[in-house]
Amino acid sequence: MSRYFLLSRSVLSRLALLAWLLTSFLMSFWAAPLAMAQTAPTQSPAPPPAPTQPVPTQPAAPATGAKGLTALARFEPRGSAIRDAGDGIALDLAISQPVPWRVRVLDDPARLVLDFREVDFGDIENAALSTSSHVRDLRAGPLRPGWSRLVLELDGPYGVKTAEMRTDPEGGRAEVRLVLRPESAAAFAGAAAVPDPPGWTLPRPADVGYAKRRQTGDRKVMVVIDPGHGGIDPGAVHGKLHEADIVLAVARKLREALLRAGGFDVVMTRDSDVFVPLETRVSVAREAGADLFLALHADSIAEGVASGATIYTLAKKATDEASAKLAARHDRDDLLSGVDLSGTDDIVAGVLMDLARDETMPRSEALAAALVTAIKGEDLRMHVRPHQEADFSVLKSPDIPSALLELGFLSSATDRKQLVDPAWQDRMVAAIVAGIRAWVKTDAAQAALLRQ
Repeated sequence: MSRYFLLSRSVLSRLALLAWLLTSFLMSFWAAPLAMAQTAPTQSPAPPPAPTQPVPTQPAAPATGAKGLTALARFEPRGSAIRDAGDGIALDLAISQPVPWRVRVLDDPARLVLDFREVDFGDIENAALSTSSHVRDLRAGPLRPGWSRLVLELDGPYGVKTAEMRTDPEGGRAEVRLVLRPESAAAFAGAAAVPDPPGWTLPRPADVGYAKRRQTGDRKVMVVIDPGHGGIDPGAVHGKLHEADIVLAVARKLREALLRAGGFDVVMTRDSDVFVPLETRVSVAREAGADLFLALHADSIAEGVASGATIYTLAKKATDEASAKLAARHDRDDLLSGVDLSGTDDIVAGVLMDLARDETMPRSEALAAALVTAIKGEDLRMHVRPHQEADFSVLKSPDIPSALLELGFLSSATDRKQLVDPAWQDRMVAAIVAGIRAWVKTDAAQAALLRQ
């Protein structure tokens, strides 16, 4: 008992010292973090710069597009093109009517970002829009309520030389025209560093209130389900199958199953086809007071033949090269959606989080083990190594047991057939619920022992 008391005093002393350091650090630099960390307001940000032609005050009736998107304007492939223009890039984007819009660049990787209020881009990725040798990737889709985004990944730094919207006074259609020219890395970095309107991309901070007591089985357990990807980020794609759609369907089933089982409250990081930044997903879990966080994915992997369900927990060093590439691709998906949240960490807070993870990581590993047992118990196919580790951003919450479940891989023909099978989905959901219930019981018992 005396040894335990001394150990507790030592830990408390370290925490007190680090807390004092953190307070001093924040007080010293209070103004700068506030400028960098403004968060999303309840209302939409101020409209972007107006187009060259006035936007009609009485817009046409909204058009209903792909995946239920209601848009003021539609992307029109005919009349649209992205092509090389000398050593630069020319973009012509035809839409059914003018809408407010804005353009900016982001760095690392170099990207051109266009936001519209709003455009239904439909299946723009398969429209053969770009023939430019300077455009490495293209992505478009919903960004947030009322806004859609087009992102081009560039092969280097380019500046926006001209940007305009032209409107056809007779037909009402509009065309966005941009010309990009190569510029120095320093000039591009300066343009990319210009901040967005306050709260445009940064997640709203979680309203966490008081620290939540670890669950001991005497109250409902808060489960946060995170269906990966969504909106502008479809995730893995195979033909008409989108990872974002599959995992959302399973997440909805899982929510209903947990609520029917009793003893659970459930929050989902998204419940529609919308884009949610990785950091916002963690913020949602924190504000909900999550007792556990479970991300759902169904990726595609080119490295070898991957198939079967896989559970991931956090590790700085990935289990293998494929796991490392998978985690990197998840973060890359966020970047290609036009998000830039670099430079938001600080050293002192990192030390405090590492201390919290010392307790949380074994609980996350226990959650993964319980899920593996339950999924195998349902006789569902799992990867040859069912529990792996990787540096996934959504698993980095220091005090919430977290796991990421790859339901299967769209790159596997066998998995693809199962992932869209409602009966298979129901079996997987039942297994996940059984695994969570087993973990809750064991975790509560361990918490009771620690309190004695």
